[in-house]
Amino acid sequence: MSATPPDPRLVLVLAAVFPGMGHVVIGRAMRGLGFAFFTVIGFWLTAKFAAPDVSFVGRHAAGFFVWALSIPDAYRAARMDFERARVGR
Repeated sequence: MSATPPDPRLVLVLAAVFPGMGHVVIGRAMRGLGFAFFTVIGFWLTAKFAAPDVSFVGRHAAGFFVWALSIPDAYRAARMDFERARVGR
């Protein structure tokens, strides 16, 4: 782990733009890559099995769901690391 963890707001933005990237930035690469992998699998599976008349979001709902779960998880982990470093533990 680096001496100064990244700003949790930066991690939040990265996690919101790229699935799993927030975790990678804070040093939890395997967790981030897992989220990215399951986001892609979720996009693919729901696109494959959704009805043709479903909206774009509906056709990719599982991927969006996994992505949405990863955003607060990355932010919370970054916030905890940032506070630990600030307090000096």
